[in-house]
Amino acid sequence: MKTLKLITALVAIGLLWGCSIAPEPINYGQDGCHFCKMTIVDKIHAAEIVTTKGKVYKFDATECMINFMDEFETSNIELFLSNNYSTPEELIDSKEATFLISENVPSPMGAFLSAFKNKEDAIKLKEEKGGEIYTWDELLKKFND
Repeated sequence: MKTLKLITALVAIGLLWGCSIAPEPINYGQDGCHFCKMTIVDKIHAAEIVTTKGKVYKFDATECMINFMDEFETSNIELFLSNNYSTPEELIDSKEATFLISENVPSPMGAFLSAFKNKEDAIKLKEEKGGEIYTWDELLKKFND
């Protein structure tokens, strides 16, 4: 009886440990975009989804992540992450980010879309380069229209 309880406990711990819901570092120059299959090389525009079961999908741009959402049940997504334009390689919560679409700031897939952790940084770049500011919800609406 004690052996069965021990085995059950070990299996439960293993399942919990194996299903951590956390981002993974992107291996630039090696990882491929789950949507467009291009190699991820741009350290300021990459993105990532983490599902409720801990599976990670990596993208070369936030626009690829948004397009991928058309073919994936979004209720199974725990985290939407985008690279912070101001701090390359830093993944930030897309739902809390501020986005800038500016034709003077190219992104890998041509949507000219950049994410910012701080709204002030997005506004400052907009003043320099032009463009439009969006929240996550506004951005999803724009891409789905």
